[in-house]
Amino acid sequence: MGWLLWGPQTVFLITSTGCTRATAHGRENRSMDQMIEHTYLSIRGLKLHIAHVGKGETATLLFVHGFPEVWYSWRHQMVAAAAAGFRAIAPDFPGYGLSEPPADLAQASWQGLMNDLLAIMDSLSISKVFLVAKDFGVKPAYDLALCHPDRVCGVVSLGVPPLVESLSFSGLPEGFYIYRWREPGRAEADFGRFDTRRIMRTIYILFSKSEIPVAKQGQEIMDLADESTPMPQWFTDEDLSAYANLYEKSGFMTAIQIPYRTKAAKAVCAKPRFEMPMFVIMGQKDYILKFPALKEYMSSEKLKEIAPDYEITYIPEGSHFVQEQFPDLVNQLMIGFVNKHV
Repeated sequence: MGWLLWGPQTVFLITSTGCTRATAHGRENRSMDQMIEHTYLSIRGLKLHIAHVGKGETATLLFVHGFPEVWYSWRHQMVAAAAAGFRAIAPDFPGYGLSEPPADLAQASWQGLMNDLLAIMDSLSISKVFLVAKDFGVKPAYDLALCHPDRVCGVVSLGVPPLVESLSFSGLPEGFYIYRWREPGRAEADFGRFDTRRIMRTIYILFSKSEIPVAKQGQEIMDLADESTPMPQWFTDEDLSAYANLYEKSGFMTAIQIPYRTKAAKAVCAKPRFEMPMFVIMGQKDYILKFPALKEYMSSEKLKEIAPDYEITYIPEGSHFVQEQFPDLVNQLMIGFVNKHV
């Protein structure tokens, strides 16, 4: 990308030999899909859905999704973790997927999401976990690591480097999707023109591109793709149906509240730096690499200061959904990190 990154770096080259080996391992893992179990926990008075697989006592991996994702987004990583001898747990946040939404959206908070993760661990009698987080899910995961370092063995994050405080979105045009979805009523009107399947299809198309989704004047975000726009090759009709079915239950408006309409304040309990090993897996074609504030931050001394034990690996053709696009490579990297620090 042409800018300096602090901490050890690796560019993960996709070789034919490596892909053959990883793909064979991936097919073996995916045969375990039917072993994923589903449970509901009462957390903060809400019925939260938890997907889980694996009985390994060596380590537990707690997967934290972003938007528009749900537990299903981690299916490949969960079965790979179980095959490697670990326990894998992936919750749906409140109002996502199969989890009950909060009664009052105005009460939704980032602190609440961190507390949900902690309560899930306590409910399942888990003392420490490796966190695996993506997109906005890194915020509650990072807050947990900063506020309760004794409960976190290490953090694997996809697409977002270690942060103590949130970055701004300054320097982006008015049609930037986050600006649009922050505006009360705008996403409701935009999404309301289409069914759930079309909305999910459009979001996966837009977010898998290397360009930031930006609408022109007189255009909405959902207008940036239509039924003739092809889906990413790795995103199947089966995947689309799985997501659409989950969002048919929950809808999108509770999901949009966090991250887009709830201010991301620094956790009051947060320590100034991460005390555990941190590992970032980044798709080199992830559109968020073009956010001005992220470029500046990743080339600064600040990142080195707050995460002294930090490394990053780039997957050259990887998009924002790198864990679904290249599951076998991500699984290999993730399991290698956990094995190194278990």
